Formats: sequence, structure tokens, C-alpha cells
Amino acid sequence: MTNQPLKTIIEGALFAAAGPLTLDQLRALFDEAEAPERKAILSVIQELSADYHGRGIEITEVASGYRVQVRATVAPWVARLWDDKAPRYSRALLETLALIAYRQPITRGEIEDIRGVTVSTNIIKTLTEREWVRVVGHRDTPGRPALYATTRDFLDYFGLRSLNDLPPLAAIRDPESWLNSAPPPELIENTP
Repeated sequence: MTNQPLKTIIEGALFAAAGPLTLDQLRALFDEAEAPERKAILSVIQELSADYHGRGIEITEVASGYRVQVRATVAPWVARLWDDKAPRYSRALLETLALIAYRQPITRGEIEDIRGVTVSTNIIKTLTEREWVRVVGHRDTPGRPALYATTRDFLDYFGLRSLNDLPPLAAIRDPESWLNSAPPPELIENTP
């Protein structure tokens, strides 16, 4: 298979997919006999990324694979296509999420000790419903409290490949500006 048809197929798959695709998922698009090597697929993804340079879309690698998304620089205009507004999250929810991301695995009691206030059941419910956090075990202490950690959906939503992509805590000197900044650009796919 020449590179051009492979490039066209990979590009079409990334556009049509409902979410990020791994190299193995892209490889599975082909019959066993014609399946390209992972290295060839990665090369095509890099070519496509170069083709999209300076355009309104880009290919991004996140925890679950590769996806085509609208560039952050044009997202405010493209977002006007949809009536739905991105949900606004409270400071308490974002603080709780940040504590889970930076200190995982962590219990609800530990979050409350750090924040100095009770964590609302609705906050934990919202984070688990969004599938940004999940219970990964239970602490071996009285009451066996649940241990919370982030998920791949959390990484994908915030455009991260791994937790190592989070900014270091020392870099977040002004939490107000960080919390009040624009939300990360939503993944905009070819779905109605």
C-alpha cells in the first residue's frame, strides 16, 4: 500500500471516529495481510499534523490515542455553531479535581483536610458521572474510605497525554487566573 491511500484512510478514520484512536485501532482498519506497521501509521499521523499546520484543525495525542480537533485559536468562533454552552464548574469542584489529580490516590477525608471544608456529595457525583475520577480501591483504615484517582477521560477532556503533562504546582502561582481562564477547548468532531 502506498503512502497516499494510507494517509487518506487514516485521515478519514480520525475525522469519523467518535473519540481518540490508538495506533492499534487504526491498524485494525486493514486486513491482516495489508495492515501497515505501527511506525508507518505514526509517520502518516506526523505528515497529517504537518499538513494541518496553520489551519483551523490539528491532530492531538491524548491519553486514549490520536484525534482531530479544532485549534484552540479558532474554538471561540466554532463553538457558536452549537446552542449548548460548556458547563461551568464551581471553584470547589475544580479544587477537588485538582487535589485528586495531583495527590492520587486520595480519600474524600484527605481532600476535606486539605481544603478545610466538607466535600459535597454532588461534587464527587459530578466527577464520577463525567468519568473524570473513579474509585481505585479502599484505604485499609477504619471505615475503609474510597480512594479516588483520575481516568483516561479526564486526560482526554483536558488534552493531556499523561499526568506528567499537568503543570507543576510551583508554576500555578495565581490560582484565580488559572481557575478563571477559559475552559479547555471542547473536542469538536464531525457530529451534529
